[in-house]
Amino acid sequence: MIYNPEQQEDNNTSIDSTAAVKADAKGLVASIKVFLIELLDFREDTDREATISAIKADVPFKGATAWILICSIFVASIGLNADSTAVVIGAMLISPLMGPILGVGLSIAINDIDTLRKSLISLLTMVFLSLLTAFFCFYFLPLYEDNSELLGRVKPDIRDVLIAFFGGLALIIARTKKGTIATVIFGVAIATALMPPLCTAGYGLSQGNWGYFKGAMFLFAINTIFIALATFVVLKVLRFPMLNYANSKRRKTIARIAALIAFAMMLPAGWTFYDVIKESQYKSDYKNYLKKEIENNTSLWLQREQLDTKSKTITLNFNGDINDATKSDLLNEIQGYEYLKDFKLIINGNSNRSTDKILELYDIALDKIDERDKKIERLTFTIDSLKLAASSKHNSIYGFNFIDLAKDAKIQFSELESFSFAQTLRSPNFKTVDTVLVATTRWNSSVSDSLLSQKNANLKIWLEQEFDDDIEILTY
Repeated sequence: MIYNPEQQEDNNTSIDSTAAVKADAKGLVASIKVFLIELLDFREDTDREATISAIKADVPFKGATAWILICSIFVASIGLNADSTAVVIGAMLISPLMGPILGVGLSIAINDIDTLRKSLISLLTMVFLSLLTAFFCFYFLPLYEDNSELLGRVKPDIRDVLIAFFGGLALIIARTKKGTIATVIFGVAIATALMPPLCTAGYGLSQGNWGYFKGAMFLFAINTIFIALATFVVLKVLRFPMLNYANSKRRKTIARIAALIAFAMMLPAGWTFYDVIKESQYKSDYKNYLKKEIENNTSLWLQREQLDTKSKTITLNFNGDINDATKSDLLNEIQGYEYLKDFKLIINGNSNRSTDKILELYDIALDKIDERDKKIERLTFTIDSLKLAASSKHNSIYGFNFIDLAKDAKIQFSELESFSFAQTLRSPNFKTVDTVLVATTRWNSSVSDSLLSQKNANLKIWLEQEFDDDIEILTY
């Protein structure tokens, strides 16, 4: 082998370039890592002592706080009654319900059993007082029709779980920051919506509607649990100091109780999340099934449908007969939907319902034809009246110059302030039509009531001489 110094130099240069590129890549990765850490790390800006003091200060429920809660419940109830989103949002902003919920999460995170007890007592008292206030509000101010604001609080889904958890995260992160971000607190109060579910539950109690009561309380429970869970998670991540007890045995007992409560809180949270997400999956597949397999099929006339996720049954009621082939197709098509495979499909058809529907549509068509005939009759009467008016001798009224007539009237009667003149159609017996000449006047305020009738009489005589016809005088 012949040694080539130039080739060796090129190889060394290539190795140096590769090493430089690798070093630059490592530096870029390290820079990005530092940037992301600085961007997302919020531990350095945490005020632990102020956060604990602020949350504990919001836990007690008495005096002004109780009245603020009662007022906010009234505002939210009236907003739900009036279907006013703006009013409901206002009630969310003034509600003090968030304080005890944060207190529950804080107390579990730092093993503070006294704060936990106070928070739970305050929260339960607030819930009871809210339900009682909403009950009396809707009992004496009844809601006559269920509206969108009310119905939106009785059927929680996966979105409500996510809103509560991430809203709770935003809230506690804002509370732990040095210089609390007030806009975040207000935004979370609106997004998580603690007040409206309680008002809806109170409405359900006042009307004896247990379905509304259970659905609304379920939504409130979701919001409460996941906000407290988010608080617990963030405070653990931030490593808030655990409460120290002089008695080590008591400290261990409290720690076990807090851990047990945290675990107990996570269990319903996890179960709720699973239950709600399964419900959402069922409903999503069900909507797609109805749209693709039934609504797009012009030969099917769906009258009513029902999805029962508890018993896993789907009931479809059709107008008209449903043959075996169609039933078989519908049963086979539902197998293509992952979350509806195990559902029992009940298909009902009824030829009588089809006949009833046709008769109903026939009656509607007859009513529309009758209404159209009446409209034609009215228009015909109007046209005939206009033709009669056009052929009458009084048609000459349209041949004169009104400006000249008005000027002459003003010269003859200087006290006139306003003057109008028109030909009017009149039906004295609702069968025949006459035409009447009508003059409308307004006199100067200096003309006394005693002279007004005489002025009108003189004007009537003058106009009848001008047109050689009867004239009616109206004054305003």
